[in-house]
Amino acid sequence: MDVHGRLARHLLVDGYRLVLDLERSRGSRLVDARTGRSYIDFYSFFASAPLGVNPFDDDPEFLALLGRVAANKPANSDLYTTHLADFAETFARVLGDPELPHLFFVEGGALAVENALKCAFDWKSRLNGARGHSRELGTRVLHLTRAFHGRSGYTLSLTNTDPIKTDRFPRFDWPRIEVPAIHLGDVEAAEERSLAAARAAFERHPHDIACFIAEPIQGEGGDNHMRAEFLLAMERLCHEHDALFVLDEVQTGAGTTGTPWAYQQLGLRPDVVAFAKKVQVGGIMAGRRVDTVPGNVFQVSGRINSTWGGGLVDMVRSRRMLEIVERDGLIPRAGRLGTELLAGLVEIQERFPDLAENARGRGLMCAFDLPDAVKRDLLVARLREEEGVLVLPCGERSVRLRPALSITSEELREGTSAIARALETCSAACGSPPGPVLAHTAPADPQGGRRGVESLAPVLAHVTPIDTGPLDRGAGPR
Repeated sequence: MDVHGRLARHLLVDGYRLVLDLERSRGSRLVDARTGRSYIDFYSFFASAPLGVNPFDDDPEFLALLGRVAANKPANSDLYTTHLADFAETFARVLGDPELPHLFFVEGGALAVENALKCAFDWKSRLNGARGHSRELGTRVLHLTRAFHGRSGYTLSLTNTDPIKTDRFPRFDWPRIEVPAIHLGDVEAAEERSLAAARAAFERHPHDIACFIAEPIQGEGGDNHMRAEFLLAMERLCHEHDALFVLDEVQTGAGTTGTPWAYQQLGLRPDVVAFAKKVQVGGIMAGRRVDTVPGNVFQVSGRINSTWGGGLVDMVRSRRMLEIVERDGLIPRAGRLGTELLAGLVEIQERFPDLAENARGRGLMCAFDLPDAVKRDLLVARLREEEGVLVLPCGERSVRLRPALSITSEELREGTSAIARALETCSAACGSPPGPVLAHTAPADPQGGRRGVESLAPVLAHVTPIDTGPLDRGAGPR
């Protein structure tokens, strides 16, 4: 019996109809063990593989170390090793923010967000008690529409993308405000509505909103970019109403946008940041206002914890990946390659104006829209089956690209050329002739998209990090 048949006896097998060959796959090329066919990977395991597949083939000494460590799974929370210390130091050096000195590690992005919320609940309850308010207050989380923060207990009350992920599961009635996504229309009017709704929520629930949480760029919800002005206004509201400002960088973090964290490009100063995916380990960074309240979760033993504390073998793998990312300058390189990728997508939407629009991105986190979900799903399938390119759907009608940090310019061009060919096929099927073939160069006007392009300027252009001082999704899982 084949792999899918064997698995189907016990699991719901609704993923890709290929069998990953872990021997022959390399970098951004995935090989189907059944057929030998190679696929260009613009998927990277839901944006979780920073260096693609088999990044250590030239380092047998490290592979031997990784194998030795994998023989055991110690409880990192109570038994410490040199490997854990090496990882923590490397994480702090490559990705750390000195204003967020506290680290907590756990397995998975949803549990990272879960513990960020617990940090906020504890903080707000203690602050309320110190100020003469009820310690029972501080139980609500302000969040955005189209958000995806996970599928665990608390996070189910925040996630609101595909209803199948949350339907029939008990959820809290926490305040939710509209996401003023740049490409969805009149962004300034949407921001005004959202900020008014946020103020009303704080007034309706005095002393009871522990935090506001947002993805700096919403992934599964549609690759929705927000202006820095809106997020900064939300940060100020959090300060005014004694709520923590929490960012979920599970998908945007670890370099994919061209800086270690997307918030650094937006000039934001979060109190807590959740991470996972490319880090290989879930967790949170915390500091700033968290430390203004004595007895917070980073000072009291047992308030947040887990048996394995993130998983040591994942930490060893991550430590070496971060060293390579640092050595090869892959984070700033992601910004440069992202400019190339976005230029290719803008060129594609100019050639197929009836099919592609709203090309957008920061670094290598790029996306574009099709007219509807049917055409989007047809394109995703044709890319996979006819062109051998793996991409992800998101939102109602968007395609998201999630290449590894190590992808080459040649592979990016090969992928965008495949997208153009697949769109040409779709165009013929839909009776929409393409425009002229354009040279693959950066557009003279980076605002060259269609609907909403005026406000897409900061997203279409290569973004230089703001100097702020020291420092998923679709049909599958986060």
